[in-house]
Amino acid sequence: MDVDTRLLRSFVAVAEEGTLTRAAERLYVSQPALTKQIRQLEDLLGVRLFTRSRTGMALTEPGRALAARAPALLAGWDRTLRETRSTALRAARVLRVGYLASAANEATPDIVAQFARRRPGWRADMRQAAWSDPTAGLADGDVDVALVRLPFPGQDALRVEPLFTEPRWVALPAAHPRAAREVIPFSDLWDEPFVAAPAETGRWRDHWLAADEREGRPVRIGAVTDRPDDWLSAVANGRGIALAPASAARFYARPGIVYRPLSGVSPSRVGVAWSPADDADPVIGDFVRCCLDNRPPRDPGAPPGEDGHAGGRPEPGAFG
Repeated sequence: MDVDTRLLRSFVAVAEEGTLTRAAERLYVSQPALTKQIRQLEDLLGVRLFTRSRTGMALTEPGRALAARAPALLAGWDRTLRETRSTALRAARVLRVGYLASAANEATPDIVAQFARRRPGWRADMRQAAWSDPTAGLADGDVDVALVRLPFPGQDALRVEPLFTEPRWVALPAAHPRAAREVIPFSDLWDEPFVAAPAETGRWRDHWLAADEREGRPVRIGAVTDRPDDWLSAVANGRGIALAPASAARFYARPGIVYRPLSGVSPSRVGVAWSPADDADPVIGDFVRCCLDNRPPRDPGAPPGEDGHAGGRPEPGAFG
């Protein structure tokens, strides 16, 4: 019997979320379409997987049996697909590099150019990720190495080499009462609505709300966005203000938005990340070394550890 993996993913979403409404939102499909998919799977298997109740969708005994095995089955299939695609790209001498927003800022072209010189015939395929994936594709195996903003969920399971830090500024609508100030104390903004990343990004979202630097003051969320264009629109249209790296003033300048320095908030860090399973991969090792070679000069006035130049080289044993 052949089962479409799409039907299994729909089943897992409903089993985990407990309601068709939340599962449909998670899968970005309509509720009627999701209901149809669940019925298709039940017809194919010849069993009833859910019973409807006033509180949602409850698994039947056969449903619980399938729910216990389906996630591992899908994970194994996804892993096989990633390995197959990765092998094909390596044969074509392509290194998949994930990144978020402006990546390593002005250093990115130099990193890519040095990698091309170090690995003639190879190409760094730069792939921008949505903010809903702060690992920039590493967690799902969609990329081989990534330029990321620290901290992010799942960071402890990866190799991460910090590259540099930069101040966090604030993006404001041009008409905002504080837009003309040269430096704004972060405490002056605690009661403002903020534009936030999706809730599932956890530590990433909290960092860009400076949730732990508000002396316990709760965060007001004015909008939730997943990509830079939507983020810019939300700020420009007055739905909220947002913390941003200082470089956003250069890379994301836009009419209707101003960027201002902040006091009383910690900086942002940029790093390069890869999987521990790839410590011995010489191609990834070369890319990481290119990142380290092209870090901005250390600020001699920065306190130890504040410039992002921690470590200086990958962990001992990494890349042989």
